Amino acid sequence: MGTSLSSRSSPPSIESAEVLRRNRIISSKLYFDVNPSKVPVIYSASYDIAAFGLEKLHPFDSSKWGRICHFLTKEGVLDKNRIVEPLEASRDDLLVVHPDSYLDCLKSSVNVSMIIEVPPVAMLPNCLVQQKVLHPFRMQVGGSILAVKLAKERGWAINIGGGFHHCSAAKGGGFCVYADITLCIQHAFVRLNISRVMIIDLDAHQGNGHGTDFSDDQRVYIVDMYNSQIYPLDYEARRYIDQKIELLSGTRTKEYLELLDKAFEVASNQFVPELIVYNAGTDILDGDPLGMLKISPEGVVMRDEKVFRFAKELNVPIVMLTSGGYMKSSARVIADSIINLSTKSLIRLSSTYNG
Repeated sequence: MGTSLSSRSSPPSIESAEVLRRNRIISSKLYFDVNPSKVPVIYSASYDIAAFGLEKLHPFDSSKWGRICHFLTKEGVLDKNRIVEPLEASRDDLLVVHPDSYLDCLKSSVNVSMIIEVPPVAMLPNCLVQQKVLHPFRMQVGGSILAVKLAKERGWAINIGGGFHHCSAAKGGGFCVYADITLCIQHAFVRLNISRVMIIDLDAHQGNGHGTDFSDDQRVYIVDMYNSQIYPLDYEARRYIDQKIELLSGTRTKEYLELLDKAFEVASNQFVPELIVYNAGTDILDGDPLGMLKISPEGVVMRDEKVFRFAKELNVPIVMLTSGGYMKSSARVIADSIINLSTKSLIRLSSTYNG
């Protein structure tokens, strides 16, 4: 994690901008009806990034998403024919949050290489960058947006991807190109008549993107537990976290889970959400080269169970995004966690509307 890139433009009046945003959301094709035979697990083979091997120059496992689904389907937990495939977010969809100037800056391969922190990408023709790098990200954005609709309908949804929490409306960085968390919440405001959203961000890194975007929006309450000693060190965005739990490098499982329990006690007394967006990064795992925490695989499984139980106790729909995780073992841990959620009847992978 590290470099970021920003771009700003002179915005129209607030009133006209809101009307335009609303119109774009209403006309979006990303919300579509899903056959009841499907389960609210969202994934496309297009999520995985393969750019001539250059993706291997970043520690992120760019085939993580496909391997999660492989584990789930191979073990018979999830029928691949029941997985929901999203649509790719169009430019109009992205303009709901991102200004033209930011999207235009992505037409430069140099700019994209800075955001995803893979310098050799700067040498690729931008048409290839769009196809091999940005298309997968746009597919995952579509998945995050659709996940909110499905969560509202079914009680829960998991996008096997997304969670680009370092990207705000006008600034990308840390392998996060599009602000899918902000986008899916804006869709929920308009299309689902939801007005109170809790973001629970348990990635090892501070979620400075959504923090910046919702800095003055009282409809959004942010719980963010992160390693305070690593990227992005965005002290401005930290001011916008409603409940921040700052960890030190080396924090272990027992202390982590105890702090999470306390955080939920506080959150339940301060805010009554209508939707929970859960950013479930696995870079908290012991051995992760960027997260620098020491949480066991079993601890990650317990963490996710606690979050889903919290949502169930509040009787609130929950969307899970897989976010960061920089070891090959992350995919296995995420699959194990989803299996555990099913085993504990917090989700149902064998049926549809009964949650």
